[in-house]
Amino acid sequence: MGLGGCIILIAVGAILTFATDWHMQGVNLDLVGIILMIVGLIGVTTFSSIARRRRVVVPPPTTTVVEDSRTAPRRDGYTDGYGV
Repeated sequence: MGLGGCIILIAVGAILTFATDWHMQGVNLDLVGIILMIVGLIGVTTFSSIARRRRVVVPPPTTTVVEDSRTAPRRDGYTDGYGV
């Protein structure tokens, strides 16, 4: 469930708890709304903690440049290292 689903659960729970006057036999809509809001809050906290773990910034590795005298081209006609 994504962040949007969690927010929808919180909104539906708040509507059932605070904005309705319905009375159903055998169902307490206030309790159902509170349960939906709690599940939505748990989902938001879980989603935010997972998203925070994914956003860890790792600095790029630094590379060291080592100049090797063997890589410089030779001017005496021997470019593959033979005949030295």
